[in-house]
Amino acid sequence: MKKIKSVIVVALMFIGTSAIAQNSKDRKIMADAERAKTTLLETSPALDQFFEESAGYVIFPNVGKGGFIIGGASGNGVVYEDGDAVGMANLKKLNIGLQAGGQAIIEVIFFETEVDLQRFKTEKFQFAAETSAVALKSGIAFEAKYKDGVAVFALPKAGLMADASVGGQKFKYTAF
Repeated sequence: MKKIKSVIVVALMFIGTSAIAQNSKDRKIMADAERAKTTLLETSPALDQFFEESAGYVIFPNVGKGGFIIGGASGNGVVYEDGDAVGMANLKKLNIGLQAGGQAIIEVIFFETEVDLQRFKTEKFQFAAETSAVALKSGIAFEAKYKDGVAVFALPKAGLMADASVGGQKFKYTAF
């Protein structure tokens, strides 16, 4: 009986440690997302209208992209609804084509309506192959619009890569 209790205690400690590690990782991503939002607004103040008027958005503060012929991208982010964090998301992308290099970017996806946000949260959401992000550059004003209920913006952080496409990205949402 003592052995069983010991095994149960060890198992509970492992589960608790795993949950704490995940929460710690989520907290770091959330802090990175808040810093990324500040950076996005400093770079392009016109984004404030999207942050204020959208039904929700997801910020991926550190998306890594890279490839040579075969490329990929991945990142973790925070999903916001009415300005409040409601869950976490991750993105994955694999593509083949003319590409070379590596890049770190901030990516933000705005959802025009509640229906668009719910579709992201409840379905296996992915972008059509031809979807691309509006690449933000310091001091540039733009007239971006929603397409199929979403607007996507990317801000390069480091690296060089000639690819602004987000087509083929797949997402997974996990509520808090």
